[in-house]
Amino acid sequence: MTNVQSLERALMLLNTISEYPDGIQIARLSEKVGLSKSTIHRLLSTLLNMNYVAKVEETDKYKLGYQVVYLSRNMINNLDIINISKIHLEHLSNNVNETVHLCIEDNGEVLYVDKIESNQTIRMFSRIGHRSPMYCTGVGKILLSGMSEDKYNKIAQNTIYTSKTAKTIQSKQELDEEIKLVKKHGYALDNIENEEGIRCIAAPIRDFQGRIIASFSISGPTSRMTMERVNDELIDKVKETALNISQQYGYRPGV
Repeated sequence: MTNVQSLERALMLLNTISEYPDGIQIARLSEKVGLSKSTIHRLLSTLLNMNYVAKVEETDKYKLGYQVVYLSRNMINNLDIINISKIHLEHLSNNVNETVHLCIEDNGEVLYVDKIESNQTIRMFSRIGHRSPMYCTGVGKILLSGMSEDKYNKIAQNTIYTSKTAKTIQSKQELDEEIKLVKKHGYALDNIENEEGIRCIAAPIRDFQGRIIASFSISGPTSRMTMERVNDELIDKVKETALNISQQYGYRPGV
């Protein structure tokens, strides 16, 4: 095993472990990454010693250690999009009493960088640092709508269109049509496309040149996030919030 291969494998372990907040056992980790248990054990020993991984003794599971938080502290603090949008997204969440997510694009995926919880219950798998596909999320569609044609086509053509629900977009052709609508209307829907029973409406955050630099969404169960409510209330509110945040970056509509 060369040094480069060891590093590659260790990072692969960290990426996989990060998807299991409550921890993952070596046997399951071996299945996920395709490495032998003995190899994983050697790599984990080093990661444990350096505090990149922690072991839950009661369950023999491994999860991310606090060294990862230490490494990311300055990057998170320097994401001014979080600081600038925070007050506006908190106001929006309080106003509609639903969960609000703030997202950016990273390597062709949606990366969740902030989350404002409502005081109502919602069962959906999301947390800061979580990644999602772009084609089946409202925030992802917004980010796609702001890309150059070349970048958009590269991501859309390389996407594996997995059917997460009965309403999930299943081809580039369908996505192309959807993005046309997003550009026309200025907002995007995840209409029960990523998780059963969850509907989201998303809008863009733009910089002074009008480029989309981030997106945010309101998410909730379909029992509360009805299409009637989306059309009568939420479209206007996400557009208003989007403009308020974008203006902080010098964006001026029509200029």
